[in-house]
Amino acid sequence: MAAAKATGYCVKCKEKVDIKGAKEVTMKNGRKAMSGTCPKCGTKVFCFVKG
Repeated sequence: MAAAKATGYCVKCKEKVDIKGAKEVTMKNGRKAMSGTCPKCGTKVFCFVKG
């Protein structure tokens, strides 16, 4: 399940970006998150999902 507009903070660019290739992942503790890459530099971007 991928969100239409998932945003996360890119540490390399130092700004919020729309996550490219965002996919929902479940962490070990059961918390949901979105994982993908920055469209500008290609660095891995990660953000937690409410709910």
